[in-house]
Amino acid sequence: MTTPDRRTPARLADQRALLFDLDGVLTPTADVHMRAWSRLFTPYLAAHGVAPYTEQDYFASIDGKPRYDGVRSLLESRGIDLPQGTPDDPPDADTVCGLGNRKNAEFTAELTEHGVEPYPGSLRFLVAAIDAGLSVAVVSSSANATQVLRTAGILERFPVVVDGLVAREDGLAGKPAPDTYLDAAGRFGLTPAECVVVEDATSGVAAGRNGAFGLVIGVDRGAGADALREHGADVVVRDLDELVGELPRPTTSAT
Repeated sequence: MTTPDRRTPARLADQRALLFDLDGVLTPTADVHMRAWSRLFTPYLAAHGVAPYTEQDYFASIDGKPRYDGVRSLLESRGIDLPQGTPDDPPDADTVCGLGNRKNAEFTAELTEHGVEPYPGSLRFLVAAIDAGLSVAVVSSSANATQVLRTAGILERFPVVVDGLVAREDGLAGKPAPDTYLDAAGRFGLTPAECVVVEDATSGVAAGRNGAFGLVIGVDRGAGADALREHGADVVVRDLDELVGELPRPTTSAT
């Protein structure tokens, strides 16, 4: 079935910038987030006597969204209505923001204890893209993006990071709205048509489609290839190093 007004995808070799999601694309921190969400919602939903939290809830209601939006979406799926609260709410507050802050505390504890390294295939693709002269940015809904990038040892590779903190400060709507990706493209002085969006979440590939980006790459880490294509991915891979051969030729000599 043809998507209305869907543009013809660009060739990867013709693009000028790669805009990467972080969790599940560059680093396996999606697993850390999943554990943190489970530690939050498994006891919380049990206490409310509603359907238990499952891994599918993460992909259906949370993955790729700003933290408070994910909390709200999951609660709505169980018919639980809480006040929004404010970002300053303590983690024990029974508000959307309080629950989101509790999840953030769980995530930080997991990251501090276990650390994180980039996916080897994603790192190979990233290095090859930089060598080929492409601009690269991270566009993440997470407020922890800089911490994760630093822990993974790849922060210095990204001149542009548009994360949850930037989105909040600048009033940018979260994925599936394209605002954060459009902001990153603008920081390079590029149009969406000149940029590639690389995502593992359905909300993220939808953001790429909604922003009319030149190419939207889906990385299937569990969302499912069909779901990624349905929501906007032009290409779906299991590992980004499958696409190294489609990058432009390097602009610098190998050392």
